[in-house]
Amino acid sequence: MTAGERLKQIQGLFEDLGGKYPDVLQKFMEFNQAAVEPGAIDQKTKEVIAVAVSVASQCQWCITYHARQALELGGATENELIEAGLVAVSISGGSAAMHMIPLREAIREFKK
Repeated sequence: MTAGERLKQIQGLFEDLGGKYPDVLQKFMEFNQAAVEPGAIDQKTKEVIAVAVSVASQCQWCITYHARQALELGGATENELIEAGLVAVSISGGSAAMHMIPLREAIREFKK
């Protein structure tokens, strides 16, 4: 599955949830947006952190989404994302290492 296909799955899930649970989804989206807005930490750094957490938690869809956000909106570099992923691997071990694969795929697909 490509990174683009994973993004379509995310969009489809949120469309389905938004149709069935609009209040819940709206609150989730508002929280998510507020969490990544610049504050003491800039948006790029927050998205790089999100990539590391996504690798550590082994969520391919999260990796894809946050890698795209970090690259396209935050201006992160490939090296920043790979190093963030490696920090996650150092904490979470081998299973997190395997989740560097969807990170690498997302970077290749979304890198400008």
